[in-house]
Amino acid sequence: MNNFQYYTPTKVVFGKDTVKEVPRLVREYGGTKVLVHYGGGSAVRSGLIGQISELLTEAGIPFCELGGVKPNPRLSLVYEGIELVKSEGIDFILAVGGGSVIDSSKAIGYGVANGGDVWDFYDRKRTPQATLPVGAVLTIAAAGSEMSDSSVITNEDGWKKRGCNSDVCRVKFAVMDPMLTMTLPDYQTASGCTDIIMHTLERYFTPKGTMELTNGIAKAVIQTVMRNAVILRDDPQNYDARAEVMWASSLSHNGLTGCGNGGNDFATHRLEHELSGMYDVAHGAGLAALWGSWARYVMDNCYDCFRRFAVDVMGVPDEGTDEEVSLKGIEAMEDFFRSINMPTSMRELGLDPSDEDIEVLADKCALATGGKVGAAKVLTRDDFVKIYHMAK
Repeated sequence: MNNFQYYTPTKVVFGKDTVKEVPRLVREYGGTKVLVHYGGGSAVRSGLIGQISELLTEAGIPFCELGGVKPNPRLSLVYEGIELVKSEGIDFILAVGGGSVIDSSKAIGYGVANGGDVWDFYDRKRTPQATLPVGAVLTIAAAGSEMSDSSVITNEDGWKKRGCNSDVCRVKFAVMDPMLTMTLPDYQTASGCTDIIMHTLERYFTPKGTMELTNGIAKAVIQTVMRNAVILRDDPQNYDARAEVMWASSLSHNGLTGCGNGGNDFATHRLEHELSGMYDVAHGAGLAALWGSWARYVMDNCYDCFRRFAVDVMGVPDEGTDEEVSLKGIEAMEDFFRSINMPTSMRELGLDPSDEDIEVLADKCALATGGKVGAAKVLTRDDFVKIYHMAK
């Protein structure tokens, strides 16, 4: 077992009709004027933004609205939000949406509370010291940003996708009503389930030891999401399945499944950030397209973890060499991705990057990671190139 710190200060309000708690929660955390931040038209068409507007109005809480967050949230809208918050004297940000909206809200909070260029935090030139408080009304189970210390933003200047991790940005409260995810397209539901699984796997594969209990929690999260993803594929209106996936999303990325491990990997995530930054693909789908190639590339450095994953999580018979069993586990996970209509290669994702494009992707990944990333196996730029080629 390794030493660890675990910090999850977010208040979770879970269940049907919990959106009605928003005014009380805003006041509980000191909000007197709110920016309601959201994405595309679905939040408006569903009536959710209207409902929240009515609730805030009835409670006497003034607010402004800023929509337009894209699936890979853009820096330009973050800048717009920072200026709006400053000009309107806003002291609380309410993110209504999924991970992209929450990440954009965190970035706006950084920009207001710290001054200077907010991109500095994502470009690792500065470290944020404070943020404007953020609350969330979750409408998609995927990124886990509602309980994580992470925010990921895409800079249109060069299409660089970068993350900033800091405990100061952790959301004050997260309202989670599975009913709000009922209108999601099937592809987005499957992509979200994939992202949840990947957040868990990024903490699972480490050669430096872990805890039996942590491994058991990770196994439960992965298997719960896999089981309920198939249910939602066939019955998208199943409330219980959506509730299971929504809670799993938060647990997968709030640090719980990494307690006592020997260090998180997140190489697949960093490789995918450059892919979705350049091609604007759905994050979960991009992860599915890359994961199998990453796994095959690093497994010989982490056979204990890959064999355990194959046997304990994926149900592969414990028979054969480490390589044979590990490969069967990887293949089983790829079979699952295909079963929920997720890609397992860039070609299946609709991409055909040239050799030159792959060099650019690798350069960007090397720049973003400081030249190396990974726990299962430490990877450098040459490794990035090879994995991208394998994933074609």
